[in-house]
Amino acid sequence: PTTDDLTTAAVASALGVPLVRDEASLDHIRRRFERLGRTMSESNSKQADFPAGADVLANPNGTAPGFAVRLGACQVFFMPGVPREMKAMFEEQVLPRIRSLAPDDSYQVRLRTFGLPESVVGERLYGVEGDHPGVTLGYRAHFPEIEVKVLARSSTAAAARELCDRAVGEVRQRLHDVVYGEGDDTFAGVVGRGLRTRGYTLAVAESCTGGLVGSMLTGEPGASEFLLADAVTYANSAKTRLLGVSEEVIRGHGAVSGEVAAAMAEGVRRVSGADLALALTGIAGPTGGTEDKPVGTVFVAVAGPKGTVVKQRRFHGDRKMVQTFAAYAGLHLLREVAEGHG
Repeated sequence: PTTDDLTTAAVASALGVPLVRDEASLDHIRRRFERLGRTMSESNSKQADFPAGADVLANPNGTAPGFAVRLGACQVFFMPGVPREMKAMFEEQVLPRIRSLAPDDSYQVRLRTFGLPESVVGERLYGVEGDHPGVTLGYRAHFPEIEVKVLARSSTAAAARELCDRAVGEVRQRLHDVVYGEGDDTFAGVVGRGLRTRGYTLAVAESCTGGLVGSMLTGEPGASEFLLADAVTYANSAKTRLLGVSEEVIRGHGAVSGEVAAAMAEGVRRVSGADLALALTGIAGPTGGTEDKPVGTVFVAVAGPKGTVVKQRRFHGDRKMVQTFAAYAGLHLLREVAEGHG
């Protein structure tokens, strides 16, 4: 609706046609504002203006419709920039219009990985394309994960899928448990599904991550089936009062230590009654580090019926990166313990 959005005017100019108002789109925009209990401003009306002859793409998720035009030999689509609205419009309205234009001779699998840098992932997969002619590997770094895209092309879609499946099998074999899922899987979602499948309940105690682990877990559907509590015990006094961590342990080993991480995990498991408990304590920076415990030092612990497992890690990067790495490391250890490998 703002004056700096010149998309429709620019397209109309390129086509040499005027802008026309689509009354059905205007009515949709007005009704959406009414459902939200708001009054539509006059500036929103321009969202119903399109180049003459354009094919309007309805937007059930927002106010701005999209549109499609023919420009020479090309079919061109314009969609709103809000990701949630754009993705839905692309899936529901654009893809059906263009699917027939593409040859049906390819198949792709997206593998989600965590635990190795992009360079090492690439080194481990060197030669896969040579072993499987017709397969192309692609890499996408999305901190702290690496996505490996396995694309296969063949004479038919079925042959491409068979070729892709063989290549995926080799990729998984080379990367082992670094691959945690496929497609739109998330690390927290996979860990959560594993807990639900095994019937485990979970409690979390966080210090340096400040609730990030709980946020990641509750950002996925079904977390209420296994997550009992997430205690952000940032201050030492909170670790003692809420989790029962001994003041002597904190004084003797420091708040950032394996002993305190273990006590936090055991404490939150005890007070919540959970089957498993995850705890994290560390120095996220940029200050607070020492020679013995530099910035990025993190201890994660998982307590369960068979005892408590503690790991020490050292991460590099800014505060947010250290916190993210720590959250992933904690979930990784939790996954290992839940699967019986811890």
